[in-house]
Amino acid sequence: MEWIGIPMGAVLRVCYQLVQNYGLAIILFTVATKLILFPISLWVHVNGVKMVRIQPAINRLKIKYFGDKDTIADEQGALYKKEKYNPLSGTVPIIVQLILLIGLIQVIYHPLSYVLRLPSELVTGIIQVAHQAAGIDMASSSVELLALNCLQTAANPDMYLAIEGMTQDVFASLQGLNMNFLGFNLAGVPIENGGILLLIPILAGLAAVVLSLFQNKFNPLQAEQGKIEQLGSMLLSVGISLVVGFFVPAGVGFYWICSNLLSIVQQVVLNIVYKPKQHIDYDELAASKAELAQYQGLGEQGTKHSSEEIKREKQDYKRFFSIVNKHLVFYSEGSGFYKFFEKTILYILSSTNITIHYVTSDPNDQIFQIAKTQPQIKPYYIGEKKLVTLFMRMEADVVVMTMTDLENYHYKRSYMSKDMEYVYMFHYPLSTHLVVHTGAFDHYDTILCVGTFQFDEIRQTEAVYNLPQKKLVAAGYGQLEKLRQDYLALPQTKREQPKVLIAPSWQEDNLLDFCLDDLLGQLLGKGFQVVVRPHPEYTKRYKVRLDAIIERYASYGGNDLSFELDFSSNASIYDSDVVVSDWSGTAYEFAFATEKPAVFVDTPVKIHNPEYTRIAAEPLEFTLRDRIGIRVDPAHMEDLADRIHALIQDDSMRQTIADVRDQTIANFGHSGEVSGQYIIEALQQHISARKTS
Repeated sequence: MEWIGIPMGAVLRVCYQLVQNYGLAIILFTVATKLILFPISLWVHVNGVKMVRIQPAINRLKIKYFGDKDTIADEQGALYKKEKYNPLSGTVPIIVQLILLIGLIQVIYHPLSYVLRLPSELVTGIIQVAHQAAGIDMASSSVELLALNCLQTAANPDMYLAIEGMTQDVFASLQGLNMNFLGFNLAGVPIENGGILLLIPILAGLAAVVLSLFQNKFNPLQAEQGKIEQLGSMLLSVGISLVVGFFVPAGVGFYWICSNLLSIVQQVVLNIVYKPKQHIDYDELAASKAELAQYQGLGEQGTKHSSEEIKREKQDYKRFFSIVNKHLVFYSEGSGFYKFFEKTILYILSSTNITIHYVTSDPNDQIFQIAKTQPQIKPYYIGEKKLVTLFMRMEADVVVMTMTDLENYHYKRSYMSKDMEYVYMFHYPLSTHLVVHTGAFDHYDTILCVGTFQFDEIRQTEAVYNLPQKKLVAAGYGQLEKLRQDYLALPQTKREQPKVLIAPSWQEDNLLDFCLDDLLGQLLGKGFQVVVRPHPEYTKRYKVRLDAIIERYASYGGNDLSFELDFSSNASIYDSDVVVSDWSGTAYEFAFATEKPAVFVDTPVKIHNPEYTRIAAEPLEFTLRDRIGIRVDPAHMEDLADRIHALIQDDSMRQTIADVRDQTIANFGHSGEVSGQYIIEALQQHISARKTS
């Protein structure tokens, strides 16, 4: 404390000698310290600007290695070293301010020693006399202030003049050391003396708030902090202000007020001397922030994972990369996606000894149970965030996925292995240019097509957008084959009351929201058993709407109307005589699996690709509606019941639907063999190419 107090006292003494006013001396002292320490402040400012300048690079590191905190930390450290940025520079202002505070507290508590620079023997004598005359506490931290007050108010000053070493000039300087300023006794402690001194901590807190708000806008580094960080900094500054203001002499609080206000002036000067806008590309910074924000939103809407799942993910992530020479990787978005891979995987397992590395983002994916009986399958649970890094670091020969928009959003092609073949497998049997985004398949190498109709769509898309041609394989649709097998395994019974399944999509203006009341008005009481099976996504997103619909039809019972909200079984789909839908793929799967007709209500079209009209091929969703059933105008459903009865009784529909299915869906009954053979051959080609290179 003394070592800090000596230089601080020397500066304050010079300031006091210049103005002969304690309050003005503190103001001058504050200005002097700002000037003396300006080079350090400029260095900190330059470092802050440098940090903001390299922030776009840091943001893109966080994107490149998203979810891999250790690698991000290593790469960020390397970037700091390259840019010669010291991350500890941000702590310098806090350390300097604390040193100044500690020193000033020491100086203000000891005005005799530091401001007047009296010999220690004389200071001791003055304290002893004050103790004898007024009984001051000699162990108090404020003993010099108490002794000075006793001397200035003494009725008999002769006892002080009699102290050895005391002269008339020294006594005059002691008498003239007035520590009052604008009505404030700067030697008093607000929490002890109260009164007007209580304004000091309040003003100190307000000054801290003003400074924080100013720096949040004009300090280049602090302006880029998040709201929580900015609030935390403000609360810390206000907390220090209140402690300084209440519990130490008011002179320290007064200095803190002056320091905070002068820091605003200093920031303006720093921004003029070293202009942030000349060194920072704010457009690039904003762009990198927007890119990173997309990644940071991953997984936030999902279920919170337990500590066990987090630990398991970390272990699986490490295990995945510990295995070298991985040839074949499947990625599944969730447990429900295995059904699209199943026939292909089973063919590969039965025909080869290839190990399948199966990555899933669902900790409860059925693949973990399947793998217990299939040693060739190695399953891994990797959540959405770590998956970003896994994709970019992946090394394999062939990767098979049902996920669209590879490379367009969060999930990129590997930067470790440029020769990997990415294979897309459909999880719906429809068009490639109406219900997916523009460019959804652009970065795949191979497409396992549902049918040759997709060949035309993809080739036309490649021509329109000047894209390189992909490998197209007429693989078929294994999920439809499984649905057909499951249907044929059920007992076939003809009921007296036909069953109508209403299975809408969930997009805006879907059948439930657009015309359900009109539809049910035409079906109820017309000899049908009506089952409404909303899309699972609709039940999740629009529960209030669905509850209102169910409540509205609560009076209907028996076989007339029911709502099916349990989606664990497809029994109701197979058991129905006709399906009514809007633009849901379920209607096509129902018709092709059961060879029973579908009724399509022409609600507003579900379009995910507004540029679909640039492709000459007409989407299958349009062309099939009249071939496997009938289309209905929602404004004219007067004879719907009669049309459905006629449709169900038309025995020719079964053969018609079967013919359309066989013309549309390639290799029906053999999709697993075709897609499996392609993957095996592709693996052999990659392995051979690697051996010869």
